[in-house]
Amino acid sequence: MSARSWVATLASAALIAGFSTVAANATGNPTNGAIPPVSHCGTEASGSGNEGFVDYAQLTTALQQLETSTGGTVDVEVAGYSNQGRAIHTARVGEGDKVVYVQTQIHGNEMHGTEAALELLKQWGSDSPAAKKLRKNVTVVVIPRLNVDGGELDQRQNDMTWDEVVADFPQLAGASPSWNYNSRVGGFDINRDFHPNLDYVPAAEDFPGDSADTGWYITPEAQTSRDVYRSLEQEFGTVDYFVDLHNQWSCYATDDMESMSPLSISAKFIDNPAEFGSWPKFDMDASKRANVAVYQALQKRGKSSYGDLTLYPQSTNLPGTALGSYQLRGSAAILFETSSQTQYDGMKRNGMLAKMVETGLGGLVDAVADGSVNSLDTGVYDAIPKRVTLPSDGPGV
Repeated sequence: MSARSWVATLASAALIAGFSTVAANATGNPTNGAIPPVSHCGTEASGSGNEGFVDYAQLTTALQQLETSTGGTVDVEVAGYSNQGRAIHTARVGEGDKVVYVQTQIHGNEMHGTEAALELLKQWGSDSPAAKKLRKNVTVVVIPRLNVDGGELDQRQNDMTWDEVVADFPQLAGASPSWNYNSRVGGFDINRDFHPNLDYVPAAEDFPGDSADTGWYITPEAQTSRDVYRSLEQEFGTVDYFVDLHNQWSCYATDDMESMSPLSISAKFIDNPAEFGSWPKFDMDASKRANVAVYQALQKRGKSSYGDLTLYPQSTNLPGTALGSYQLRGSAAILFETSSQTQYDGMKRNGMLAKMVETGLGGLVDAVADGSVNSLDTGVYDAIPKRVTLPSDGPGV
């Protein structure tokens, strides 16, 4: 389904059926079995990049249509602006006292979360009895695309030079560029620009930094995410759940090597919370329970590739990510890593992968709304199959 068709039919109830059809066609019948690990891995890139996904103009239109078609039940606002001046939107639905903050596409070439978030917002904002009941119990705030400049350029980084950072923060004159700056493309990996102290002011002695340390809020995109988080924290006291939707490489399998894994999830982003000060609200068990909600929602799809999700490496220690910084502040953190970035696969399996995110994230929000997330067993999280890297059958990616 093209992005233009998607936007044109956003308000139509037929969209749900369309997603289901695309998902089924992407792998044959998804209920018939898993994707075998001997499937192609890295050689059949479509070459389309982000062509066919919702672009910035179409995303803006889609959000406006959502607000209109739901009579404002889905409340769309501009939360900030990218370095190149594009609006970064939030979409808010519900009035419950539990809050779920969802962020998609912090990396510009990771598209499937945006597609899934748009469909879920449509469902959550509908007039169905289930949606009305959900909205009474939970508030969901979504940034459907944080890295709007990178999304247009089809690159991981934003569109910003180190000189522009120094212009914004003159105290950094003479400092080395931050380690997450890519001088070749002229942009930053935004997902290394976060700090658990929302009031942190960049200081020259903290640069260039490294992956095991916190970030700085030097990019306007990370600043926008922080500002949304801060406003929710002021409103609710604690941002109960933070979800970050990503994509990863295509070539992973379940640890029994029985099938390819189209999705990895994780609750673990910090090795030692005390290393970064006192964070009494940090709650790893809450993060694990939230991930179990995602896992179980996908297991309900039965013997299909939807159930073959795996655990992202638990050696991850990235306090400068949004997940790590917000988790320190007390949010239960949930990472989605859907396989297939745009440069590798283009639109291949788009319907299936977006539907996986939709199913898992929808299951989490349902569990938060009805309170069942609080009784889930953290042992289930520890038993999720580990992700195994498959060798590419072609040139390195």
